[in-house]
Amino acid sequence: MAKQLRRCSFCGRTESQVDFFIMGQDNVQICNECAIQAAEIVKENTESKSKLPHLQKEDIPKPVEIKKYLDQYVIGQDEAKKFLSVAVYNHYKRLMQEKTNDDVEIEKSNIIMVGSTGTGKTLLARTIAKKLHVPFTIVDATVLTEAGYVGEDIESILTRLLQVADYDVKAAERGIVFIDEIDKIARKGDNPSITRDVSGEGVQQGLLKLLEGSVVNVPPQGGRKHPEQKMIPVNTQNILFICGGAFDGIEKKIAARLNTRVVGYSAALETDYIDKKNMLQYIAPQDLKSFGLIPEIIGRLPILTYLEPLDRVALRKILTEPKNSITKQYVKLFKMDHIELIFEEEVLEYIVDKAIEFKLGARGLRSITETIIMDKMYEMPSKNEKKLVINLEYARTKIEKANMNRLKIA
Repeated sequence: MAKQLRRCSFCGRTESQVDFFIMGQDNVQICNECAIQAAEIVKENTESKSKLPHLQKEDIPKPVEIKKYLDQYVIGQDEAKKFLSVAVYNHYKRLMQEKTNDDVEIEKSNIIMVGSTGTGKTLLARTIAKKLHVPFTIVDATVLTEAGYVGEDIESILTRLLQVADYDVKAAERGIVFIDEIDKIARKGDNPSITRDVSGEGVQQGLLKLLEGSVVNVPPQGGRKHPEQKMIPVNTQNILFICGGAFDGIEKKIAARLNTRVVGYSAALETDYIDKKNMLQYIAPQDLKSFGLIPEIIGRLPILTYLEPLDRVALRKILTEPKNSITKQYVKLFKMDHIELIFEEEVLEYIVDKAIEFKLGARGLRSITETIIMDKMYEMPSKNEKKLVINLEYARTKIEKANMNRLKIA
């Protein structure tokens, strides 16, 4: 009696026609080629279904709730928090809008935040990302250049959003992108460029198509290193863009504009009420244009807000009060080695004084604190001591010994 040939239960091929079989119950078997094909079908069906949870209106955090959440992590900046909270809330509602007969379509309101270094632009963006149910990514505008030049193409912004969304295109098309250091791509001269401005006006022109809403072919692995890859079309119409930048020196542009509006003696009296310590509160779109942003970009960033400079009181609060404050982070680090870390009050005041002296804002607080306790972080894990108290004398010694001038901003 001839031996019965084993066949694949799916394609019917015999074992001589394939490499091997995978056995199942009741003599059901699948060949290696059908197994590969089945895996591809499963992958395609899985990717086609959006992993983004369906948003219900009652689940959307209200602007007040979003601001309260931001208050736990970011000190001050109430104006910027309100603008961000409303923009994100409206973004959620825009995603949920249904087609009606009134022909009213809600347009997205991209935001631009202006504030000096260390005032919390990036921290606001990172914190709000924790609260969101949509994909969120932060990109740095300084690495962007025109296509064909060293650096990253504009489309790489969406590549990162796709990666965050696990390559779920539907989810990515409802995401939020924070573009940091937007001021670094300002036009290099006052007049429109007639030559290549590869990291300035050229990048701004490239950003236009993303901000206004269009279908962009995105390289899934990031452009130039994989030229053979298949492009993924992404529609940016529902992607909310939040831009931030220090715009160093824009205060002079604001001051010049305010002075040009002054005519006559009575008008001159009004300038007495201008707060010269916080000129950013008077910022207007024409100041961004004077700085070097092209009008088209400004028009596609309709919501303009500012971050206030941090005074001594705010810096002192930032050091200890937020949920993720700098001192709490170091206390937790030492606690993991079963060491109790205590900063004396005079030390905290000294750290704030130095941060003001070096003009680094909140960012300087971490650098100064790190300098003070670096040696202890090196030594203490190997010792049997269970308590560390940082006093003013020790802190002053460490700062004076360190070359802190490298941190100072002229």
